[in-house]
Amino acid sequence: MNHIINPFCHCRYRLRGFFAMLLILAGTHLSADDSIDEIIVTAEFRDTALLDIATSLSVVDADVIAAREARHLEQLLNIVPNVNFSSGASRGRFIQIRGIGERSQFIQPLNPSVGILIDGIDLSGVAGAATTMDTKQVEILRGPQGTLYGANALAGLINLRSNQPGDRAANKLLLATGSYNTNTVSAAMGGQLNPELDYRVALQKHSSDGYIENDFLDREDTDNIDELSLRTIFHWSPDEKLKIKLSLFHVDTDNGYDGFSLDNTRMTLSDEPGHDRQRSSAVALSGDWQATERFDVQTLFSTVDSDMEYGYDEDWAFPEICSGLPCDGWAYSSKDNYLRDSDNRVIDIKLVSSQPIEFLTAQLDWVAGVYARDQDEQLLRQYTYNTRDFGSDFDTSNRAVYGQFELSLTDRTTLVTGLRFERRDAGYNDSDGVVHRVDENLVGGRLAVQYKPDQSSMIYALLSRGYKAGGVNSDPALAPEDRDFDTETMWNVELGIKGNWLNNRLQTQVSAFYQRRADIQIKQSLVQSRDDSNASDFIDYFGNSAEGYNRGLEVEFDWTIAENLMVYGSLGLLSSEYDTPLSETLDTREQAHAPSYQFALGSLVRLNDSLRWQMLVEGKDAFYLSSSHDERSQSYRLLNTRLTYDVGKWQLSLWGRNLTDEEVIVRGFGGFGNDPRKFYETEPYYQLGEPRVFGISGTYQFN
Repeated sequence: MNHIINPFCHCRYRLRGFFAMLLILAGTHLSADDSIDEIIVTAEFRDTALLDIATSLSVVDADVIAAREARHLEQLLNIVPNVNFSSGASRGRFIQIRGIGERSQFIQPLNPSVGILIDGIDLSGVAGAATTMDTKQVEILRGPQGTLYGANALAGLINLRSNQPGDRAANKLLLATGSYNTNTVSAAMGGQLNPELDYRVALQKHSSDGYIENDFLDREDTDNIDELSLRTIFHWSPDEKLKIKLSLFHVDTDNGYDGFSLDNTRMTLSDEPGHDRQRSSAVALSGDWQATERFDVQTLFSTVDSDMEYGYDEDWAFPEICSGLPCDGWAYSSKDNYLRDSDNRVIDIKLVSSQPIEFLTAQLDWVAGVYARDQDEQLLRQYTYNTRDFGSDFDTSNRAVYGQFELSLTDRTTLVTGLRFERRDAGYNDSDGVVHRVDENLVGGRLAVQYKPDQSSMIYALLSRGYKAGGVNSDPALAPEDRDFDTETMWNVELGIKGNWLNNRLQTQVSAFYQRRADIQIKQSLVQSRDDSNASDFIDYFGNSAEGYNRGLEVEFDWTIAENLMVYGSLGLLSSEYDTPLSETLDTREQAHAPSYQFALGSLVRLNDSLRWQMLVEGKDAFYLSSSHDERSQSYRLLNTRLTYDVGKWQLSLWGRNLTDEEVIVRGFGGFGNDPRKFYETEPYYQLGEPRVFGISGTYQFN
């Protein structure tokens, strides 16, 4: 595997001393017998043990979510190897896995590269709803999920699984407060309404002033967070053969957005700060019926209605910023606002074998299913420099059939084959008279060989294929040949080993991968000068590069060193490149939002029966912020800590994140100027992430 590891030699040497220093730390996941608990993954066709799945995936459980004091998915992604995110909004809702994924969305319709599920409900493209309220675990599958999920999972899939009725999760109440007037109230409880009907109800209210200060308005809350999450789940078991689940889910966010400063600080001058609002309501009805002794029928019907509003002060300043200065008369004032209404409906029906059948001399387990997804998205753009509002309609219809076979060739060797055939019809029209329609057939699948040397380890080889549907660029200023773009496809080759070692005290996962991408969908920008001002317009559009590759290594481990000490960590190494020039000025290079290394190393030390101390260091290398310019982020290392005191049903925690107050770039632009005081001289602009924060939280568990 030298061809995979060699590109990262420079960063391995750079990190060696740092990792040596961190070996004094220790981690989480301790159980009563000091061994590591078995983790069950629910994102696959069957609930399967983590160490029995032939793909690279990470599971972040409730203990880790609590240790990070995470209230949203974005606050978990940094500890997962080769997973990155882009903000450009109040939350980092644009996710990249192995360097593949969108970084923003404005006027154009979006075909996500990373699928998002919450309890099986499809929330791809609206990840602002991914709060961590009463979440049992987050499962992140890396690589194309062509069989499992289809068109919206080229890069991978993220599945959030909440605590279910009947789980051992206790009823609990959480209160937390921290820096920047950050406050959280969260409660969850469940029980039995009658012998056949269980329920669980959860609520979370999270708010913060944010860490931006608006000097012009003399306010400290223009980048605020205000999020309300509600969930109710009912489990009904009328008999032994039938289980029915009804899930009701609602998220209402009213966040501010004032993230960019002309001076690249957390001090802004906006006179009309923006906002990032989302109201999503979802209903899902699922069933599991033991139809025969041979197979079960599993069904899912879900619908999600999301109303989103995203707007920002485009000039990042107030109109009189040049008053009395040499630039007097140069400044412009503009605001951009996007209102989206998205309706998403899914039907998924599959037959799942409940016991293997004899196939020649082997045992065969199987899955066969049909899938339908309809999504309607309407956009209204209100923009200062448009003489009229812009509107568009984007409707997609996906129909698929899929199947998977698991053939146990011997007691130790299993062959897994999967195939998905998908028909996608998409239609687009807008108020500028642009009409586009595409009908295409898409094929994805996987072939894996699993070998178990013993009961506690597994070696696998995987070949998989994924796809991302083509689409249309909305802006009529583009040339006709730039209006649409083609479907992207990817082949993924992966080798891995997973296992428990040292009497079940050390759990490891190691995977090496090579991904070959064809017709890569690349977001580009044109800068067009305005006729009536000194400012310029950005015209975003997608095009196709011929080919490219993404290759690397992913390592995760949990090691119970002693009864009161455990170390855990992860490391992602990534090399990526476009094989063809991106433009006349940008030659082949690394892909955007694809850091060459990313790591986390953390610990839990049990000081006594009641007191625990946790520490975590996370970091990543610098990376390109876009495929349309050469601006890069900075490499960084963040230090987090948490001290927890348990007494009976009460738990009290003191915590801090980014203790050394590192400056982290979560979004960036280059190739244009926005500061009239500098006569719009071209320079980079950055959105900064969370600074040093402290807090205290208390949890009470009750029956």
